[in-house]
Amino acid sequence: MTVRATPPLLEFSLLGCLALLWGGSYPLLKVAVAEIPPVTLIAVRVTVAAVLLLGIALVQGERLPVGRVIWARLFLQAFLNSYGAWTLLAWGQRQIESALGAVLNSTSPLFVFLATALVTRHEATGGLRLAGTCLGLGGVLLIVGTDALNGLGGQVIAQIAVLASAALYAGAALHGRRFSHLPPVVTAAGTMLCAAAVLIPASLMLDGPWKLAPSMKAVAAALVLGVACTGIALLLYFRLVRTLGSLGVASQSYLRAGVGVLLGVLVLGETLTPTVMSGVVAAIAGVVAINWRR
Repeated sequence: MTVRATPPLLEFSLLGCLALLWGGSYPLLKVAVAEIPPVTLIAVRVTVAAVLLLGIALVQGERLPVGRVIWARLFLQAFLNSYGAWTLLAWGQRQIESALGAVLNSTSPLFVFLATALVTRHEATGGLRLAGTCLGLGGVLLIVGTDALNGLGGQVIAQIAVLASAALYAGAALHGRRFSHLPPVVTAAGTMLCAAAVLIPASLMLDGPWKLAPSMKAVAAALVLGVACTGIALLLYFRLVRTLGSLGVASQSYLRAGVGVLLGVLVLGETLTPTVMSGVVAAIAGVVAINWRR
């Protein structure tokens, strides 16, 4: 896999769009999950994304890969990138404060850095990237508030579950480089097909979705989650794995906290405190340091 010597402005812009799509999914999830059970909601989300991505692949003249090995890898990617990480995160965040959950879930770049430096060594690591990883995590902590760490030590199992979800996201960024020979739309479509193959039967067994009668508001939120926050987001994700590398694409987790602040200012009319503003600047600086190429 080749990584560009200096990520152009377009790649940084796409990284910001990815953070916006995934950061903006949280309020949509809150609306949809109030009326649609979690497993069914995720099943709808990945199925809608799979249909969209297959349509795009068809228009572009692309075909799904053939072979057991590649599909085994796609199933693993689906577990790492979607239903495995989402299940752990949802379970863990039900039992701990959301601010602490945000900090713990933002540790995926640290996991990627350590795995890259100590195990895979597939891309460069160094002092600047380590500084960026730590700076970005510190920025997230400033954004959500240092009081978030007060809950450390309580509800240990739930905290481990959230950390495990961050580790799975890190694994997805590392494993995603195995698909560099495929067009991003093919990898994204295959991943969502695998997720749907797991989640649709689980939804039928656990939730009985035919009994549900969600409002149009909840249905619309679920559709937007599938189209924008999953389908389009995964197209960006697998492109950025190829151009920015594993650590680069994982760094978007730092930007998601800034997206929450931006949405609060634009939608809710909230004001920025100096501490939060410092956190946003630190998070952005950390992302730039991670993706900088001399």
